[in-house]
Formats: sequence, structure tokens, C-alpha cells
Amino acid sequence: MSTAASTPAKTPQASIRLRPVEWPDIDALTALDSELFPDDAWSAQSWWAELAGRPRRRYIVATAGDAVVGYAGVDCTGQTADVMTVGVAPAAQGSGLGRRLLDWMIREAADSGAEALLLEVRADNERARNLYLRAGFEQLQTRRGYYQPGGVDAHVMRLLLTEEATS
Repeated sequence: MSTAASTPAKTPQASIRLRPVEWPDIDALTALDSELFPDDAWSAQSWWAELAGRPRRRYIVATAGDAVVGYAGVDCTGQTADVMTVGVAPAAQGSGLGRRLLDWMIREAADSGAEALLLEVRADNERARNLYLRAGFEQLQTRRGYYQPGGVDAHVMRLLLTEEATS
């Protein structure tokens, strides 16, 4: 069974592999999600429900050896795909893994025929917001007090995927 990475040493990008999430990854995903998002982490039950939504919902895990160091999920339904979740372990942050996971979600959405990819990001998550802006996302609106507890705003962002939409 995979475990979440908790070592302080930085994980080099070359040692990180991406693969589809498997049922035995749920404990590690739950632990990492709780570490990254303590106020609104997904429970094991939530992960089970999400994985049951395949193939419409697609999830990938990033591993370094046996440790889970990141994950991403996208819902590919119709003209608009939605980022369901994305996270990078502290040991792998700054390695480019976040961009690699985002690129995977963009490809999955585009391959499914979606014209746009939507996401919500915490207003206080500057690193993630900057990543999305660099990738070409635009902010559409702000949902006041969306993340509870704490009442943190959510920025709704969109990336247009089709050539017609981006021309």
C-alpha cells in the first residue's frame, strides 16, 4: 500500500511517476489531502465515491518510490470539464509537479472533447493561483466565504481549450 510522503527533503521531478489512482491508494490520498487541506480534506469515503465515478471522473497519482507525493482529478463531462482536486506534498512542491499534474488534467479535458476547464481555488492559495494564471486560466468570479470553516473566498477560473474558443 502506498504512503503519503512526509519527509522534508525535496523530491526531484525525475523520480516522480504518474499513474492512474488505484483503490489501495485511498489511505495515502486521504492522509496527504488532510495534510494539505486540513479544513476541507476529502475523507476515505469521498475518495471511494470519486473513484466509483470513473471513467467520467479521471484520477492520477504521483509517486516517488512507494510514497504518494501528489494527485489530481478531473471530471470530463460535456463541453466543460471540472478540476475536482489537485495536491502536491510539501516535499515535492517547487519541483514542477503541480504544473505536470495540471498539464495532465488539461490534456484529459481536451481529449474528452471539452471546450473549457473550470476550477475553484482558495483566494489565500497564492502559489496555486499563480500556477493557473501562468497556464492561461482567467478568473471569472469570486465566491465569497466559499471554503468553510474559515470563510475563505474561492476564485472560479477557466481555461479555454478549443482552438475556436481561444482564437
